[in-house]
Amino acid sequence: MAQHGDTKQAKAGQRVALILAGVGVFWILVTLLGDEYDWSMRVRTFFDLAALAGFGFALWQTYKLWRARQNEEGGN
Repeated sequence: MAQHGDTKQAKAGQRVALILAGVGVFWILVTLLGDEYDWSMRVRTFFDLAALAGFGFALWQTYKLWRARQNEEGGN
């Protein structure tokens, strides 16, 4: 049995975690910058939608990872 740190799925899980953390930090920083520099609502909305797309991508990757693990468990 392979250790969790050595599998492709573990690396994919780490990648998803980094994406989620990165998008979260990005969203917080952009929100703070928008308040500080009084950006228009159009610019703020653009960055909100970009963050939403990032979170959606991470959710999709999580779903794919979950399905891969389900298929692997069913194959044994």
